[in-house]
Amino acid sequence: MGVTKRVIGAEERRARLAVRHRLAGAERAATAEEVAQSLVALHATDPASVFLSVGARLKGGEGPVAGLERALYEDRTLTRMHGMRHTIFVFPTALTPAVHASTTRDVATRERAMLLKDLRKGSEYDEEWLAETERQVLAELALRGEATGTELGAAVPRLRAQYVYGLGTRQEGPQSVSSRLLRVLGMEGRIARGRPQGGWTSSRFRWTLLPERPDPSDADAHAQLVRQWLAACGPATEADLKWWTGWKVTDVRKALAAIGAVPVELAEGTGTGFVLPDDLEPVPAPEPWAALLPALDPTAMGWQARDWYTDPEHKAALYDRSGNIGPTVWWDGRVVGVWGLRPDGEIALRMLTDVGREARAAVDAEAARLRGWVGDVRVTPRFRTPLERELSDGG
Repeated sequence: MGVTKRVIGAEERRARLAVRHRLAGAERAATAEEVAQSLVALHATDPASVFLSVGARLKGGEGPVAGLERALYEDRTLTRMHGMRHTIFVFPTALTPAVHASTTRDVATRERAMLLKDLRKGSEYDEEWLAETERQVLAELALRGEATGTELGAAVPRLRAQYVYGLGTRQEGPQSVSSRLLRVLGMEGRIARGRPQGGWTSSRFRWTLLPERPDPSDADAHAQLVRQWLAACGPATEADLKWWTGWKVTDVRKALAAIGAVPVELAEGTGTGFVLPDDLEPVPAPEPWAALLPALDPTAMGWQARDWYTDPEHKAALYDRSGNIGPTVWWDGRVVGVWGLRPDGEIALRMLTDVGREARAAVDAEAARLRGWVGDVRVTPRFRTPLERELSDGG
């Protein structure tokens, strides 16, 4: 007789989400580091999303800006780097060797090969020329401590060299070496994005050197990242994990086996999920909670299959054409609306579900809390959905 699988339904999955993603009121964090550790990774393609994601999960009404900037640029307990799916994230610094070894290193190898191929096709520059350019860039950063791409280009003229990108294609055109090379060096873990020019919504980052560090073995790195992710997001399916990491399904299965992940039955006929071996006990629902999460928030983007917390009928209101989720309003584990920040600082809400007066009051309180710490800063998502645009523009 086979062993009966533990059944975890949508209600318990929402309870786990509330507790482990620091969204329920009693579970909110004291620091940005605690938030990042709980979520594994904060989406950072849009710089403002990092701050908004952390702010939604902190205790009290204070904002995240000072603490998060200290963690990123002074204490270096958090690091901004390329990770899963070629996307920029903010990770706990202690986790970055595992992310690099399991995910970023292979992508960096491909990016470097593509850059060299483009240089050979579209210029007279070769591998030796590129190596000398890198040496000069790294030496300049060692001298300065940090510098923008423009400052590095002024100090290292080779960075301003141009080649023909997409030779013989419709994308053919001149491109400078600077942006491609700095991206490759960042993905290789040799340099990192530091403090930006301007405020916390700016994407004009300075670059800084990273110390050399040993990477774990591929197997250990895969296992470490999956263990961290399942602690935050389990139960989840192989498809969820393959989508989140960008790995091959064989790598996903090897990592699940390495950590002894336990299969469970997901209710509502949604298949088999996996949890850590010590995570089979039921998780009781916390007190009802409300949250305003930003575009690309790691909770909203945490799983490939999302029907257990989003209504499929609301897809057009929540996502752009590329599948990027916009700012969302949550009530007790479900996405129930959309929000936008207007030019006058007002936070406009559009509820997609009737949640009742108690829930609406809690949502309004979260909007007021967000408005309080954002202050005069105007935040526009990098990837805009039609409904967010309508709300932000006063519709």
